[in-house]
Amino acid sequence: MGAEEVETADLSDKALVSAIREVLASAQSGDTDQYNELVQLMYIKKKKSGDDAMAQPEVPDDVDVVAQRETLLKILSHSVACLDDVHHNHLLQLILGTRIWDHKPNVIYALLDLIISLATTSGKHLSSCLDTLVSNLRSQPRKLDNKMLEVLSRVHAALHKISYLVPLAPSILLPILAQSMPSVHDKARLQVVVPYVKNLLKLENSSIIGKVVGKDILMMVMGRFRDLDSEIECDDNLQNDSSLAMFDMELDVAVEGTLVSKLLDDLMVESFNHLKSCQDAGRLDEVFENLFESFENLILNTQKLKFSQFLMFYACSLDPENCGVKFASKLLEKFLSSNNNQVTRTNAVTYLASYLARANFLSASFVASMLKRLVDECADYCRTCNDDARPEVHQVFYSGCQAILYVLCFRMRSILEVPHFQSQLTPLESVLSHKLDPLRVCLSSVVSEFLIQAKACGLFIVSDAFIFDDLSESELSRALGGFFPFPWLLEKSNSLISPHFIKRSEVKKTYEQAEVTVYGDTDNEEDSDDDVDPDNEMNKMSITPKHSVMHETERLLKMPSRISPSTSPRESL
Repeated sequence: MGAEEVETADLSDKALVSAIREVLASAQSGDTDQYNELVQLMYIKKKKSGDDAMAQPEVPDDVDVVAQRETLLKILSHSVACLDDVHHNHLLQLILGTRIWDHKPNVIYALLDLIISLATTSGKHLSSCLDTLVSNLRSQPRKLDNKMLEVLSRVHAALHKISYLVPLAPSILLPILAQSMPSVHDKARLQVVVPYVKNLLKLENSSIIGKVVGKDILMMVMGRFRDLDSEIECDDNLQNDSSLAMFDMELDVAVEGTLVSKLLDDLMVESFNHLKSCQDAGRLDEVFENLFESFENLILNTQKLKFSQFLMFYACSLDPENCGVKFASKLLEKFLSSNNNQVTRTNAVTYLASYLARANFLSASFVASMLKRLVDECADYCRTCNDDARPEVHQVFYSGCQAILYVLCFRMRSILEVPHFQSQLTPLESVLSHKLDPLRVCLSSVVSEFLIQAKACGLFIVSDAFIFDDLSESELSRALGGFFPFPWLLEKSNSLISPHFIKRSEVKKTYEQAEVTVYGDTDNEEDSDDDVDPDNEMNKMSITPKHSVMHETERLLKMPSRISPSTSPRESL
């Protein structure tokens, strides 16, 4: 039985199937001539070395050879029990080492059927078959035509079928997927990370594989996001520039078009699209829970990340009333829980503050409710603490205070427009006037901006002496806004993030256009009641009795004109 007999073979010919099996049996007896002829059918022409390995290689045009190979693969898929690891090792190596993109589609489909048969007939080939399929996911061409897209779909279908027939397959598949993830340090192969992650997300969406290891796949993807993100240093010079104020960092500065930044941008688009498809399929809530676990384990306590956390932000924007609320609530609980260490609690409230301040899909009522819990927590702390200002001892408390001030820098007017929301902030004055002195310890840029907002909205009586224009900002990298920075510096994914993000310029426009009246001013004493706008008056109303506010103002007057940020609650992070 030689290759010439396979050429015109009909798979329904039982005699031919028997003949192939006899050839396999003869190899076990030492007669390998006809076996070697069959092995030769698995060889194909390769492109010359030096050509682009990611491009699709030339495929042999010999129709007869292609037909022979297809027929052989179909017969072998029905004869896997006859394949011996020792005597047929060469043939098995060729099958399992095949780069499917080097073949014609019909041959690929026959090969995939054989791989499925090998994986499901005997457990001894399961791991090798899964490795072959994953290897081909990683080595797919950069551009796929319609035929090759169908091939890619068939590879996923093969993984799905194997996982259906062998329940342990997804657990065996997971470490193979992790090992095949392109490293950020392998620049030559790093460009394959985008199609590979896209394939991972498709597996996460699988009804069988995703159900078993979907959470782990998301953890894997988030880990690579973190690693790539850490490689981008575009923000460092910006954040370390002491000439910039914290709230002046929304500059028109783009990330240089490095390989890493471009890949991360493409990954963001793919991941955002995946999250949108999960929403359309009604499984966003499930994915959100898994995504938060990845965020908690990989992102929360990692410093200087600029983009990875926006996977959570975008997921929340798709479902504000569910995912959006849960994300804030989970962060708040992490801050409130004394079971967490200081770093985790501080980072959690920092993320919470930036999220509440920047997410335009969160209602003012929800933001107010979150602020109330933060204010109450800080007020309770003050009632039980008789210590002086020591940032290293009370770092969690100061982080909570700084979070409150930061959120109010963005949300103060919308909250104070509703009297019920105003009343929820009443304990804040006692917190700020406590001997722990949070206004002296918190980041100076946050304190200064808060005082400007407080004056504009009538929250406190703030003299012009407290609007600090000359502040040292050497600690900008520790500013609360750093966890959800703006502008979004990745070009392709910008359109998906910007519509959901509150820009600092929007807040400035709000309070700069407002007519400001501060208690103690006498310029408007002769105004008629008929000229008073009730809504504006409500915005200017202090939330505390006049004598109490004046007492606070007198205390503030004793503060230095410059507040050093060196004792920022974020300093030790």
